[in-house]
Amino acid sequence: MPITIDEKPSSRSATEGVDNSASATLEYIVQGTDDDSAVHTLVQATIPAFYRGLSYQTYSIDPVHVDESDAVGYWDVSAQYGVKDPKESTYTFDTGGGTEHITQSLETKGSYPAPGFAAPNFGGAIGVTHEDVEGVDITVPVYNFSETHYIDDALVTDAYKGTLFLLTGKTNQAAFRNFAVGEVLFLGASGTKRGKDDWEITFKFAASPNVVNLHIGPITVASKREAPPDGSAHCTDAHPSSSVCAEPAGRPSTLNRT
Repeated sequence: MPITIDEKPSSRSATEGVDNSASATLEYIVQGTDDDSAVHTLVQATIPAFYRGLSYQTYSIDPVHVDESDAVGYWDVSAQYGVKDPKESTYTFDTGGGTEHITQSLETKGSYPAPGFAAPNFGGAIGVTHEDVEGVDITVPVYNFSETHYIDDALVTDAYKGTLFLLTGKTNQAAFRNFAVGEVLFLGASGTKRGKDDWEITFKFAASPNVVNLHIGPITVASKREAPPDGSAHCTDAHPSSSVCAEPAGRPSTLNRT
């Protein structure tokens, strides 16, 4: 006799109340086995993680009739649902700053040639050599922050984890935590779980202000979204008649050209 599980007509009793006191019960009957381990396996694979917005809490099994000689049995199953006590999220931040490699000065204060010589005009380029523009590392404002949230185990699927993986290294496409588009870089997430508890997932971010009216010699770039904290996005040309702004492969384009 095959083992089956069916929801009872008397199932889905529920109560509603104030102060998160709502609850519900789903009732089933399992037939076709005298093995309680098989009953548990079938029940765990059948009952939903949520019902009417309530989270699964516990289930109980009651053997109504078990005949070991014929390996058959009837089992009552009751699954309880309720409001899970929420765990408070935590937030951390630091403003330690980051380093950016620039090749164009923010402002030229003056030129001081040797007597009898004219100062060359490199269009604001820093550290010009015969072959390259070496530039300089500067400290830039970087706001690092993280958020830890508790998420139901049923929601943290392989697809969810894969989405977090693919979003790592990307910038925001809409306003986020009071930052403008392109100012927040997602640095990834880490999660832990014990037993049947919720997942504890920490999301890590770095924010840096977008650049407006970036001057590269005679060229003005109307806007350039935040550079990654490692300074790997930059604009450069020793004698610019046009400018090139580049970011590492895999990051969304963040340059508005004029």
